[in-house]
Amino acid sequence: MEVVLRAEPGRATGSAASRRLRRDGKVPAVVYGRDVEPTPVAVSARELNSALRGEAGANVLLRLDVDGAEHLALARQIQRHPWRGEIRHVDFITVTLTETVEAEVAIHLEGESVGVEEGGIVETVRSTIRLAALVTNIPSAIALDISDLDVGDHLRVADLPALEGVEYLDDPDELLVTVVLPAAEIAEEAAEGEEEEGVEGEEEGAERAEESEESSAEG
Repeated sequence: MEVVLRAEPGRATGSAASRRLRRDGKVPAVVYGRDVEPTPVAVSARELNSALRGEAGANVLLRLDVDGAEHLALARQIQRHPWRGEIRHVDFITVTLTETVEAEVAIHLEGESVGVEEGGIVETVRSTIRLAALVTNIPSAIALDISDLDVGDHLRVADLPALEGVEYLDDPDELLVTVVLPAAEIAEEAAEGEEEEGVEGEEEGAERAEESEESSAEG
């Protein structure tokens, strides 16, 4: 699905000009690509946020209208305010429908881990994956079933489902999710282990003392 986004060319560059644009509800941006010279533009903050909040997220295919000239583009290098979260600048990279591009896609965990029923917790190590696909074939998310994960089990990039036309770019051995015991339970087990070792040590000491006394009596 494509989303039409209007972009106004000819914006002034520089920090002061960018601040004025943001006060007017616009986001400074630049459009560039294989057949497009880098062009400073401005887009509506409301329209941009609306486009990026769809199912495809930041991988939404945009039909960028630059003063009547349309370009297919993806939003990349999205810069946000550190705590307000508002978009401060964005790069629009032009693409074609037959072009393979790189994208970062969310991993959605599905199912209830059997390890959770045993007191474990699901620990997400990575929540996104880098992949390469045609712009029309970028999935909105990758589903990963964790139902069979027991305590101590894990899933890696290699365990992601194979999708036609999609190539995963991250290391196949990179950890994605694991099921672990809560820290408090691990500490309790460690304490119990130390206590058992202490009791065993006392029993061994008592046995050695008894043996020593018996040897002395025999002597």
